[in-house]
Amino acid sequence: MPEDGAQAVVQLIDQARSELRLKQFKLQSEAIEQALQRAHQRGVVVRVMLNPHTSGGDRWNDEAFALLQGMGLDVSWTSDAFPVTHEKSLVIDQEAALIATFNLSDKYFTQTRDYGVVTYAKPVVDQVIAGFEADWNRQFFVPDLGVGLVWSSAHSRGQMARIIDLAKKSLWIQHPKFVDAVILDRIISARERGVKVRLLCGGKHGISDWDIYDTFSSLRVMERFGVKIRRQKHLKLHAKLILVDGCYAQTGSMNIDRSAFDLRRELGIESDSPAVVGRLAATFQADWDQAKKYHPPDPLDPTFHEQGELAPDPHFVHD
Repeated sequence: MPEDGAQAVVQLIDQARSELRLKQFKLQSEAIEQALQRAHQRGVVVRVMLNPHTSGGDRWNDEAFALLQGMGLDVSWTSDAFPVTHEKSLVIDQEAALIATFNLSDKYFTQTRDYGVVTYAKPVVDQVIAGFEADWNRQFFVPDLGVGLVWSSAHSRGQMARIIDLAKKSLWIQHPKFVDAVILDRIISARERGVKVRLLCGGKHGISDWDIYDTFSSLRVMERFGVKIRRQKHLKLHAKLILVDGCYAQTGSMNIDRSAFDLRRELGIESDSPAVVGRLAATFQADWDQAKKYHPPDPLDPTFHEQGELAPDPHFVHD
């Protein structure tokens, strides 16, 4: 996103013949809601789980919940075993799964850099379904960590660290916030063993007041160890992407954030598909070329925190 737009997701939904499962942090797109209604009207069994509120208490999905329920769709709030469900997944007919960084909201189809991976691998699709069913039925879920999926709150920190540890030549990171000492250590360790590290961040934009300290400090520490840092501004940065040696990728809903690893329901995917990795790498390179070198300000000195930043947007916060 935003190159493919809402239509890419609509086309997936329009392919559903028998059943559709959607788990979403934020649903605010008329095009998606209409596609779900069309699926329901042609006899597809549609089940939707929506996150009830953000960590700050905002209830973005009340309107969508009522609308879909009024259409006759089977709608539920996500499992209360997690304070927030940040996962963004869609499964079509037990055949295909979309695992994304973007919310199904018009802002994320038009203004933000985001990614989604569509997989047809049966073991992966089956695991996304198993996770959906467990959360739908309020049951404990033990994921299979060997199929290329990254689950929170189940070892996602370790899986992300493992990916970073694989890097031998290059490590490209496109993430908005950095609030985890383990991942910070792994990135610095990669740099110390000679890996060339590029990091695209979004500066302060969308970072909450309580995450500014860790994010700016982490960026400053990485810069001291030779990590090349640029700030993306031509699009709002919402993507979560790690590219290893140009041949392996990890993307998904989880930020580099303790709560994303330890508390929330999150889902990511790993891929070594040349087509997938190639497009992700080409997009990262294009974003890198348009970005400017960034020296993060002192987190304790707010004087420079807004310098060169995009205009504040109260509805764009990295939860």
